[in-house]
Amino acid sequence: MSCTVFAIGCHPDDIEFMMSGTLFLLKEVGCELHTMNLANGCCGSTRYSAEETATTRSREAAAAAAYLESTHHPSLAGDLEVFYEDALIRRVAAVVREVAPDILLLPSLEDYMEDHMNTARVAVTAAFCRGMPNYRTDPERSIVEKDVAVYHALPHGLRDGMGRIVRASSYVNIDPVIGLKKRMLSFHESQKDWLDESQGMDSYLESMVLMAREVGIMSGKFTYAEGWRPHNHLGLCSAGYDPLGAALSGSIYSAGGRHG
Repeated sequence: MSCTVFAIGCHPDDIEFMMSGTLFLLKEVGCELHTMNLANGCCGSTRYSAEETATTRSREAAAAAAYLESTHHPSLAGDLEVFYEDALIRRVAAVVREVAPDILLLPSLEDYMEDHMNTARVAVTAAFCRGMPNYRTDPERSIVEKDVAVYHALPHGLRDGMGRIVRASSYVNIDPVIGLKKRMLSFHESQKDWLDESQGMDSYLESMVLMAREVGIMSGKFTYAEGWRPHNHLGLCSAGYDPLGAALSGSIYSAGGRHG
């Protein structure tokens, strides 16, 4: 299937936790993959400086993207510096126009962390203005005149800021690629100790596997799954446009039945 997919996470390893299983499946059906972490991960250490941490995490993210075989785009902000503001939107919009995705995979609009939610908001606006000739990106890029379908992943921890469970409308069966997902996450070696210390993750890799298992239980269908919710199509694509469902028709399930 000829399809360009752009996954934008916030911090290095966010894509691995909530999106990478779906990306591996999309690669298997012939999609072209692009990835970007909007924030550089500079605050993800108690031992090293922001500059050293950002360098390490950039290197780890590049290695993980190479394992996925995706084109990886540089981060554009520091941790806790991802705001819904003009300058950042224009920079993200430039990358969206460069990639010209058919499928845009984003974090949840409901999450425990503002950086994650702001990443989703910034990227949605960047996609919305992709075809507006009077909107100047930074750097300037030509407009893109085609549909883009935007899908939001489930939040890390599967709950919003008030602790309420967030459920998907569609679930992707990642049973066949859970090992690949785990291997991709393992490239982020610097994060094991940091998340053990800061968020009480006793096992960095196994916490991801357990979350995928919990999403699988939510699906009522699969052992391991990733969940997705489509963004309102207005301003982005025609009604009913569902390239994710079409690409993964044998692996995606919703309450109303299979897509495709």
